[in-house]
Amino acid sequence: MAFTPLHDRVLVRRVESDEKTKGGLIIPDSAKEKPAEGEIVAVGAGARDDDGDRIELDVKAGDKILFGKWSGTEITLDGEELLIMKESDIMGIIA
Repeated sequence: MAFTPLHDRVLVRRVESDEKTKGGLIIPDSAKEKPAEGEIVAVGAGARDDDGDRIELDVKAGDKILFGKWSGTEITLDGEELLIMKESDIMGIIA
C-alpha cells in the first residue's frame, strides 16, 4: 500500500472484537458495534507550529490505540477498510 497521511493524521486498522459474549452467545454481524480499538498503519510527518517547525506525533506505526466511537473517516485501500483520523482523536495508547 502506497499511502502516507499528511500533517497530524494517522491511518488506522480497526481491531475486531470477539464474536461471543462472556455467556457464550454469538453476536451476529448486524448487532455488532464497530470497535473503538485499532492499530496504527501509517502516520503523517506532523503539524507545523506558528514558527513553521514540525510538531512530532506521539504515536507511531504499530501502536495499538483507543479512539472515539465516531472518530475518523472510513476509507477503503486495496480492498481493506481503514480509518484516517487526526492524532487529537486518539484517546490513548494500549501498552
